[in-house]
Amino acid sequence: QVQLVESGGGSVQAGGSLRLSCAASGHTTNRKTMGWFRQAPGKQREGVASILPVGGFTSYADSVKGRFTISQDNAKNTMYLQMNSLKPADTAMYYCAADARYGVSLQSSWYTYWGQGTQVTVSS
Repeated sequence: QVQLVESGGGSVQAGGSLRLSCAASGHTTNRKTMGWFRQAPGKQREGVASILPVGGFTSYADSVKGRFTISQDNAKNTMYLQMNSLKPADTAMYYCAADARYGVSLQSSWYTYWGQGTQVTVSS
């Protein structure tokens, strides 16, 4: 089993920055791929970024490329999402996810384990 706990959400003005954290527990064999997703009210959950903790290969949604950076600190079992130049359109509940298979994916169906989410609100 894998437990994922997100933190770092909050309210910021457009143009501001936030760093989300995802603390993971459970065997690393169940966390070969990790990702960040978000879901705004009335919208489907969308993939934001994905990373292979071993090797560091990453993938990003077009809407966040150049603004968001996903990273992993394996010593701390923590994944991060640095979000810069935030826009009101980035307002959503952000979730971290993990799966035992290798392969960066921005599809929510790929992932088995999910956190409870942390809210990000960007005002104009």
